[in-house]
Amino acid sequence: MKYFKRKWEEIRSDEFGAWGTSWWYLETSDSGLPTRQIEVYENGKVLKYDQVRHADKFGSLADQPLNLTEFSKFEIHSEEFEMAWNAR
Repeated sequence: MKYFKRKWEEIRSDEFGAWGTSWWYLETSDSGLPTRQIEVYENGKVLKYDQVRHADKFGSLADQPLNLTEFSKFEIHSEEFEMAWNAR
């Protein structure tokens, strides 16, 4: 597994745009396919997705592999991801 944390500076383009920008935490398989995902928004809203809860009315687990070369600069240790996953 690989783990990433990336700041998204753009706001959502839907009715939830007032939530603000967000930090995304991603756990992926070695091929880059997300297996768990956390989105933490400026207003405090947190969305979590995994293989059991893969979608809700706000969003869903990414269904396309990440470009691991592009995301390499955002890689974090599994402990940081697990802390974020368990804290929310």
